[in-house]
Amino acid sequence: MTADSNGRTRRQDALVIGASSLGTVFEWYDFYLYGLLAAIISEQFFSGVDPTTGFIFALAAFAAGFAVRPFGALVFGRLGDLVGRKYTFLVTMGLMGLSTFLVGLLPSYASIGVAAPILLIVLRLVQGLALGGEYGGAATYVAEHAPDGRRGFYTSWIQTTATLGLFAALLVVIGIRTTVGEDAFRDWAWRLPFLLSILLLGVSLWIRLQLAESPAFVRMKEEGTRSKAPIREAFGRWPNLKLVLIALFGAVAGQAVVWYTGQFYALFFLERVVKVDPAAANIMIAVALALATPFFILFGWLSDKIGRKPIIMAGLLLAAATYFPLFKALTVAANPALAAAQASAPVTVVADPATCAFQFDPVGKSKFESPCDIANSYLAKSGVSYASQDGAAGSATTVRIGATGLGVNDAKAFEAQARAALDAAGYPAKADPAAINRPLVVAILFLLVLYVTMVYGPIAALLVELFPTRIRYTSMSLPYHIGNGWFGGFLPATAFAIVAATGNIYSGLWYPIIIASAGLIIGLLLLPETRDRSLD
Repeated sequence: MTADSNGRTRRQDALVIGASSLGTVFEWYDFYLYGLLAAIISEQFFSGVDPTTGFIFALAAFAAGFAVRPFGALVFGRLGDLVGRKYTFLVTMGLMGLSTFLVGLLPSYASIGVAAPILLIVLRLVQGLALGGEYGGAATYVAEHAPDGRRGFYTSWIQTTATLGLFAALLVVIGIRTTVGEDAFRDWAWRLPFLLSILLLGVSLWIRLQLAESPAFVRMKEEGTRSKAPIREAFGRWPNLKLVLIALFGAVAGQAVVWYTGQFYALFFLERVVKVDPAAANIMIAVALALATPFFILFGWLSDKIGRKPIIMAGLLLAAATYFPLFKALTVAANPALAAAQASAPVTVVADPATCAFQFDPVGKSKFESPCDIANSYLAKSGVSYASQDGAAGSATTVRIGATGLGVNDAKAFEAQARAALDAAGYPAKADPAAINRPLVVAILFLLVLYVTMVYGPIAALLVELFPTRIRYTSMSLPYHIGNGWFGGFLPATAFAIVAATGNIYSGLWYPIIIASAGLIIGLLLLPETRDRSLD
């Protein structure tokens, strides 16, 4: 059994990596269940509003968990720098597991009214706080155990955990969905994946209790060099704050939008826009994730050889340059009838712009009853891409579907006429399972996740190496969770709202493209290479 320069054996290092990674997989499994089941959660907890607003509201509740992650980073990052890495991520794991279990027990909107979504959001906030402390602790803990020249490789195993957690959640959801059937799953069985988390919590806590404290933290404690005020030292002093800002805007924000586009928005796009059956969409993205996951390790290992920065910047460049053609190709592969109809019979809404509202009502009180709103709401809800054309002031709203023109008065009458016209023009209500080019869909999804592995595989090592040991947990956690919690976590809701507002099913992609491009420019100019830095 070989030992490194610190006297640790390969087996001990494997235990550190395995236990840290397994616990983090569990936390991501818990956190991602909500995202996978957003459409069902919309029905269960936001049934008091119209479907389009309800889905955006459900996505916003999903994002609420991300919104508080930076605050969790501050609370638990400080705790980790003061009392230790190990005990801090034991606390975060317990909070995550219990809050996830309770989601499975929550009564629906039909049972207790508005209290249901309020309680759901409270539990999502607890999850977000817990996750804000988990990732920084696990990444710091593993990196501080890694020998020089292998930190990218060691921490890349932590980077797989987000995808593996999503993959595990997908497998559980698919398995239960297939076993009980779609009707039973939407009615009650959607709760089972949340309830199962209590078993995973017990196993993960037991495994992590076997770990010792990080050697770098132990040395710092013995030498009496721990920071007495990690938050003030990390963010109240310009030299370190400058590194925090560069890390956020030059690496993490871009990484975050690439990650959530590849692993979440792609799934939402398949289900909500291209109208692929949810079970089929889950299976195809699960296959793509399984194929791409080893590349986290590959790019982490490669970053030890050529540096962290070149790989991350290349991933940002590829994503920004190819998102539009890839998502258009995804439409053709997943729903060729929809792509053909869009090309042969484009839809245009002609209306007085003064009568058209931005249809996002978070409290469910606004009424969207103008002819323009009726038309836009129905088309967005149906996943139909349309162009908006300004009509004269006071003019009536008309909808052109190919060569067919429709007036808009009563909502029910318009929906019936529009559905008939869309059917006649070849617009499918749902994707035809027999027409889906599954190998091509999986290949496109694989490429989207490959970009994720490029930007995400090396980033833990980069963040750990940027900051000194005494304030490392705090310093790296905040930019990571602002980037992934705010820039990334709000991506599905923001992109879907942009699509609903513009009518163009691809317009939501502007959000990740702009953020990734900004990260590329800032990163190339200001982000330092950290590969050869000492952690001491």
